[in-house]
Amino acid sequence: MEIAIDIEGPDPLFAQLIDQIKQGVLSGRISPGDPLPSIRQLANDLELNNKTVAKAYRLLERDSVIETKGYRGTFVHPMAKKNCGVDLGAMIAARLEATVDACRADGATDSEIRIAFGNILNRREPKGE
Repeated sequence: MEIAIDIEGPDPLFAQLIDQIKQGVLSGRISPGDPLPSIRQLANDLELNNKTVAKAYRLLERDSVIETKGYRGTFVHPMAKKNCGVDLGAMIAARLEATVDACRADGATDSEIRIAFGNILNRREPKGE
């Protein structure tokens, strides 16, 4: 499968890589069980940082589009085609949007929402409690 990354494009490089691998699976150009290049090899081939490819692989593995089998390599997951429809990022964005809208409707400012969000991510208790 041929992968082309647009360094000047608006989408992050790791997201372009994820999209192209998913498109390869959905189109049948990549089949379940097919091996994928190592992170280092793909990064060299595409002239990307290893961390960019590693992030894409990590997210694809999280969504069960690919699977890593230790030192044997990385392969297309048996249920990859079904799992390509999973977009955890979109689901998270939709939930956060609904939560932010509800907080604003209750009178919270964007600054208060940002502070509370940061505290939650950092597992700190809000001030005053």
